[in-house]
Amino acid sequence: MNRSLVFVIIALLVAGAALFRKFEAGEGSPGWQGYAEADYVKVGPTQQGTLVSLSVGRGDEVKEGQPLFSQDDTQDEAAVDQARQQLAQVKAQVANLQAGGKDTEIRQAEANLADAIATRDRSQSDLQRAETLLKSGNTTFQNIDLLRAAATSAVARVAVAEAALAQIKAPMGRPGEIEAEQAAVSAAEAALAQAQWRLDQRHVAAPVGGRVADTLALPGETMAAGAPVVSLLPPANIFVRFFVPEPDLARLHRGDQVRIRCDNCAAGLTGTISFVAPQPQYTPPIIYSDTTRAKLVYLIEARPPPEQAILLKPGQPVDVHPSNEAPAKAAAP
Repeated sequence: MNRSLVFVIIALLVAGAALFRKFEAGEGSPGWQGYAEADYVKVGPTQQGTLVSLSVGRGDEVKEGQPLFSQDDTQDEAAVDQARQQLAQVKAQVANLQAGGKDTEIRQAEANLADAIATRDRSQSDLQRAETLLKSGNTTFQNIDLLRAAATSAVARVAVAEAALAQIKAPMGRPGEIEAEQAAVSAAEAALAQAQWRLDQRHVAAPVGGRVADTLALPGETMAAGAPVVSLLPPANIFVRFFVPEPDLARLHRGDQVRIRCDNCAAGLTGTISFVAPQPQYTPPIIYSDTTRAKLVYLIEARPPPEQAILLKPGQPVDVHPSNEAPAKAAAP
């Protein structure tokens, strides 16, 4: 046999074996071109202020609640202290209106009441003895009248003393005044809560965990409200965009699974279709294919699980293939 023919046969066998392994692994199925994309979380202050510290750098992994940056909070701390003092003031005014008289005034009123009670009891005893003496003729009706008047006056003085003691123990303010001051307490509490919120907003923490994709400002800069300072990339926000020709569109639905491949990526990457464009578009320039350049394609997005999505880099080219597995349950529209 000719040696050249042997080499040709060996080459064909090697190519056939490689092609067989490729199809056996499922790599021979039709694929679509695309790229990894991401929805970044741009974190900025809620108020204008000077950036005084940046706690993270590009590439850092952060957890939810971890400090990102801080603004100058001198004015807000003063506002919180002022609101706290005003709240204490109105609370003291309410307590003063709800309180009774001083302890010394209460003791004096109690003593006056005790004296009035003693006088009343003595007057009533004198009247009873005189009425007994009147039966034996040892006193006069005039004296009885005087003692009765004294006893009646003593009873009245006891009532006056009891009213005075109750008045001193009662709240100093009228119900309307107390209600108005209690409303002022509620307003002061709301003002303190607002001032504390503004102070807390000067120290910004990560709303979600992820990687710091970029830092967009440096300490010393004056940041407008809402201006991004840190750009975060949560793993769950990484997804794949790929483009499917119209003939293949009917094969794919929202909730279906697809397989994702890229250069030197780990095997077994998958994604779940989360979006199918309702309208076609021309093949985007990123897909360099002479055969599909003039055809209409549909944009489709698929989201890998977070543990796989973190392996992809935004902008990285990928190939997407139909999944050999049963489609996942469709997501709610």
